[in-house]
Amino acid sequence: MKKSELAFAVMQVPLDYIAVEAAAFLAYYLRVTTDLAGDGPVLFSFTSFAIVALVVGVIWLLFFSMAGMYNLRRSQRLIDELYRTFIGVSMGTMAVIIIIFLLRELFFSSRFIILATWILAIFLVTTGRFLMRRAQISLYRRGVGVNRVVVVGKNRASGTIVSDLSSSNKKGYEILEVLPSPRNDSDTLKTLKDLKRIHKSRKIDQVIQTDPLVPRNDVVRLIDFADEHRIVFKYAPDIFQTQATNIDVRPVAGIPLVELKRTPLDGWGRVAKRTLDIIGSAILIILSSPIMLFIALAIKIDSPGPVFFSYRRIGQNGEPFTYFKFRSMVRDAHKLRYNPKFRSKMKNLREGTPMIKFKDDPRITKIGRFIRKTSLDELPEFFNVFIGKMSLVGPRPHEPEEVATYQKHHRRVLTLKPGVTGLPQISGRSDLDFEEEVRLDTYYIENWSLKLDLQILFRTPFVLLKKRRAL
Repeated sequence: MKKSELAFAVMQVPLDYIAVEAAAFLAYYLRVTTDLAGDGPVLFSFTSFAIVALVVGVIWLLFFSMAGMYNLRRSQRLIDELYRTFIGVSMGTMAVIIIIFLLRELFFSSRFIILATWILAIFLVTTGRFLMRRAQISLYRRGVGVNRVVVVGKNRASGTIVSDLSSSNKKGYEILEVLPSPRNDSDTLKTLKDLKRIHKSRKIDQVIQTDPLVPRNDVVRLIDFADEHRIVFKYAPDIFQTQATNIDVRPVAGIPLVELKRTPLDGWGRVAKRTLDIIGSAILIILSSPIMLFIALAIKIDSPGPVFFSYRRIGQNGEPFTYFKFRSMVRDAHKLRYNPKFRSKMKNLREGTPMIKFKDDPRITKIGRFIRKTSLDELPEFFNVFIGKMSLVGPRPHEPEEVATYQKHHRRVLTLKPGVTGLPQISGRSDLDFEEEVRLDTYYIENWSLKLDLQILFRTPFVLLKKRRAL
């Protein structure tokens, strides 16, 4: 790890402590100088509060550590920092509440301070980390703390990695050189010679080997070189290793057996996801009820036909379910979807894939065009989430005719319940080709986490707003 990165990580600890203490004292100030908490008396002095706050602040740093806030290899994205801060501050706040309860303190005069400290701490800690990150980026732009990288392998993977690491100086990487993949002893000797030359002149920080076909003995020699010169060595895994992202190792008769899991959703993950679906869909149904009533009325006025469009879709494990959303097309429009005469007049934007999407579809009504572009037609899907047929986040609902033409790797997306939103929706919405959509859904299935669900849900409204501004 670079010295500058370590220095920033160390400075983060006192900065977090200062932010927590600032939140606590600001909450106390609001309590005693404003009427936000009513006019009840404060039953403790500032001195006693200050002593408790200073001690509790240290304890909170332990909870921050448990939440992964001091992981040296953590993601630096603001949304990730906000998530970890929320977890860490919430854990610390809950600990304070439990201690007060055990001490039989009713905290009539301190409950406002606890709530205000929780809110202010999330804001101030996140802000402090954001400013620290901006300072680090400023140094990157001056060449301080930049990781100098040599890529070994000239293939598609290396091109993608080089493009990503070089896309912005905010990431703190500099690609020194891209070397060809060694295939034999002679190639390896040349690669090692090039690495020594580059390291002598520029000091390599990382070597990234992107070609999984490099012979194992040659990879070992590259690793030995990296170890000898204190260089971080990374490599792109082969196909089998990418399938083994979710594993569980358990010994049987003293022999370790490795179980390849399809998704982290096996077990408690499924419980957590379903809990989020129930609570989230219930809240969203309540909040969107006035909008849904208005849309239902507009649909009835705009064109004859039912308010909702219902159809059989394929859900988890290939089981069909009744899918419904607001009707955005003329009555019986779906019958034309697979009509040869109608299709001969239309241009299918998804030609060559199992999906059908017509350009300038004449079946869409005036109100339908608006609610489709703003995704308001999908609001009734929250009811399907609540009853357990869908999820807030997951692959899109699949039509039976589409599933009938799926190839083997396409059917992987049937592992989970269909979702109201998902990775493809926030990555390009309907502009993605089908294979890219399947790839993103497969990544989601293999790398699911509650944090990933929250990130997708958080980003979805911004994608919709961006799409709306482009109308």
